[in-house]
Amino acid sequence: MSVLRAAAEEAPTYNTAFVPPDGVLVILGFAMVLVFMTLIMTRRLTPMVALILVPTVFGLFAGAGLGLGDMVLDAIGSMASTAALLMFAIMFFGLMIDVGLFDPLIRLITRLLGDDPAKIVLGTAILAGAVSLDGDGSTTFIITTSAMLPLYLRLGMSPVVLTCVAGLMNGTMNIVPWGGPTVRAATALKLDASDVFVPMVPSMVAGIVIALAFAWFLGLSERRRLAGSVDTSRISGEPGVVTGGVQRILRKADPKPGARAELHTGNIVTIAGGHGGVGTAELVDATDTAMADTMLDPNRPTLRPKLIWFNLALTIAVMVLLVMDIFPLAYVFMVGAGLALVVNFPKLKSQADEIVQHAPSIVGVVSMVLAAGVLVGVLNGTGMVDAMASWITTVIPASMGPYLAVITGVLSIPFTFFMSNDAFYYGILPVLSQSAEHFGIDPVEMARASITGQPVHLQSPLVPAILLLVSLANVNLGDHHKKVLWRAVLVSLVMLAVGVLFGAIPFAA
Repeated sequence: MSVLRAAAEEAPTYNTAFVPPDGVLVILGFAMVLVFMTLIMTRRLTPMVALILVPTVFGLFAGAGLGLGDMVLDAIGSMASTAALLMFAIMFFGLMIDVGLFDPLIRLITRLLGDDPAKIVLGTAILAGAVSLDGDGSTTFIITTSAMLPLYLRLGMSPVVLTCVAGLMNGTMNIVPWGGPTVRAATALKLDASDVFVPMVPSMVAGIVIALAFAWFLGLSERRRLAGSVDTSRISGEPGVVTGGVQRILRKADPKPGARAELHTGNIVTIAGGHGGVGTAELVDATDTAMADTMLDPNRPTLRPKLIWFNLALTIAVMVLLVMDIFPLAYVFMVGAGLALVVNFPKLKSQADEIVQHAPSIVGVVSMVLAAGVLVGVLNGTGMVDAMASWITTVIPASMGPYLAVITGVLSIPFTFFMSNDAFYYGILPVLSQSAEHFGIDPVEMARASITGQPVHLQSPLVPAILLLVSLANVNLGDHHKKVLWRAVLVSLVMLAVGVLFGAIPFAA
């Protein structure tokens, strides 16, 4: 418990009204997360509103008092760099999409995958997994969304499927040593990151296989749902089919025999029934999605084909600097966005128009990141995180000591979802590891077990990257959780089981 005491001594003090017992804080902490999840999954509140109001109410019950504002501002201050990173990353990649940098990639993907929803979903998973090798979730989701979302919209596929498979793949790949959690686990237990990661490669491979299997079956489900409802020949990029403005993507429900769907510009979509009937349709406004314009209008005025090599070189330079980590990531995207604007849109009015065009998606992401500061501030400032960390070490009976490695793997699933990686790896893992050493379990084995919960962690509302993903795809966070959480839990359990099977994690001391 020395780690927790040291952290508590270094933590700032706030003007709290009272300090509840640890047991009360534990109950309030779990209840707060449960209420938040329930409200967003039942669509009673938007994630941003829930992130603000729910922690505020529970913070007052936890005795935050007049110190509540300082708790929140301290947390927001720590997240300011993340908000800046996401803001300028969205702007940079949005500009690259507008000028047509990714159009050749989308054409290639379209030729390879065709109009088969099953192949498109599987291709989404493979692309997300490949880009996830850079260890940065935000970059992965921006690239995956910009490349694949237009295909989903053109075929009437559900964007929730995109966020589900992208989130699963990125979460599974997140255990790479340069990704974050593995380094945290190694640092907390004074280990070498490679000693933690290398024996877990079979687990990561197994997780990837399960995630790809989920993607394939989700794609088959989309193929069955859309069977016969979309006339893809009408949306293959023919002149005049999509010309900008307000596009409506048609999702046909209960199509009549011989019915076909037609996609038009403007506000009207018609369904012609083969027997004179009219089917039931749900209209989805493509302009509601942050990156829906990619390839929908091959003649958009923002295209800069003569500057494609400059834009490609600029994008590669930005990605290299991200990997080298010699400058703050937010600053890299700031400079990249500035150069992209000046070169591609030299006129002042054009620059202003581009900034305004991407403002809605930027506001959506940044507002949720800053709102998450309320949840983080209350969890940390009221002592809920410390109380939850202490509680978990007391409820494990001594008889379960030989199984602490497996127990740690299981606990990493909910705890890394409820709290930040820093809180889990620097607060809870060292305590569990100290206890496990008494039973002959090495710290490196505990570290390996602790990273198996990452597929679930990446779906947490405390992770800015997942907020970015659902915002870009215009997907409700609750809808994303309904589809992804049980699958992510299964992937985590498979990774844990394979780790035990291959001897990287001991089942019992």
